[in-house]
Amino acid sequence: MKIAVLQGPNLNRLGTRKPEVYGTVTLPDIVADLDVLAGEIEVELVHFQSNHEGAMIDWLQSLEGEIDGVVCNPAGLTNYGLSLRDALNECGVPVAIIHLSNVHAREEWRRHDVFAEIATVYFAGAGWFGYRHALQALLSKIGATR
Repeated sequence: MKIAVLQGPNLNRLGTRKPEVYGTVTLPDIVADLDVLAGEIEVELVHFQSNHEGAMIDWLQSLEGEIDGVVCNPAGLTNYGLSLRDALNECGVPVAIIHLSNVHAREEWRRHDVFAEIATVYFAGAGWFGYRHALQALLSKIGATR
């Protein structure tokens, strides 16, 4: 079982960017935690973060036929990343969308998530721990829990 973990714009700044909203855990901390969990449940994770939508799409498309699911935090693309949304929708595997903050309880413009309608699994507002939930829920949907 191989799962892609795709991180959007500004997530490389986790831990320092708006810690009152996004917390103090860094992206390397999240990656390390997910890798430990993946090892425990015998799932391979491949990780990628970019501040550029096209690079995210290129990476996702390069994995065609190799992955069984995707965990994605679209971050700064949440409201308008239609190209990434289409690429996720067309990858042919279940997709878990994760947001660190509850985007639906923030500013009005943040409340429209173009990724919500394509998500097999959707988590918002659980902070960094939401990644664990998203991965486990995605695996459950795939039928691969161990």
